[in-house]
Amino acid sequence: MASSSNQPNNTLYLNNLNDKINKDELKTQLYALFTTYGKIIDIVASKSQAMRGQAFLVFNDLAGATSAMRACEGMMFYEKPIHIDYAKSKSYATLRREDPNFVPPTAANSSALLTQKRQRDDEAADGERSAKREKSAEEDEEEMEIDDEDEPAQPSNTFSSATVVPSASQQPSTRLLCTNLPQEVTDDVLAVLFQQYQGFQATQVTWSPTPNADGAKVKVAQVSFETLELASVAKTALDGFTLKKGWVMGVAFI
Repeated sequence: MASSSNQPNNTLYLNNLNDKINKDELKTQLYALFTTYGKIIDIVASKSQAMRGQAFLVFNDLAGATSAMRACEGMMFYEKPIHIDYAKSKSYATLRREDPNFVPPTAANSSALLTQKRQRDDEAADGERSAKREKSAEEDEEEMEIDDEDEPAQPSNTFSSATVVPSASQQPSTRLLCTNLPQEVTDDVLAVLFQQYQGFQATQVTWSPTPNADGAKVKVAQVSFETLELASVAKTALDGFTLKKGWVMGVAFI
């Protein structure tokens, strides 16, 4: 079980992430992986040099953040184990929920805020101990004030619109059909969900030739497993899984 030296709160700090992943893709995959543990209200990720391989994940409550940290610490994510800890300071999303009048620091007011923080630290202690606390606090401020201006997103995977979708079957099979997938879902996003189950082999995401009931363009996917039994376990676990609000994935044998 993961342990932390930081004060428990509903914001998690993730590092050792694969820094070659596109930022938008990374945020989508993190959401898909962690949403099973609680409601996520914000994901902060940046491709700036200082934040490569790192992200902040903000849950609606402490219970969700704690469950996610305990379950996913060390989990392989894009061939690297995720390192998870409670963030050292609250996220802007959390502070806004607690105080509707909260205004995030900007270039115009950050200097004044940091000066006030230094004064409080100096009153609490002096000497080397105080200096270390001040330096740590300033680093926290910098981490949570990441600007979203970074490298442009790379084009996402494209698929042919003329796709033949296999029919669902009641007969158990090593292949599964996933339906009602939102447009941002890719092979890598879906693999994050299914690789948690033993025997997972591959995913193949394509555009559905027909829209959903609301008329929205959707995707479908085929997922393969080593055996019938292992495919059945994954189907039972993920059939009806909510990928995001209003999007419930269907999983059937093919």
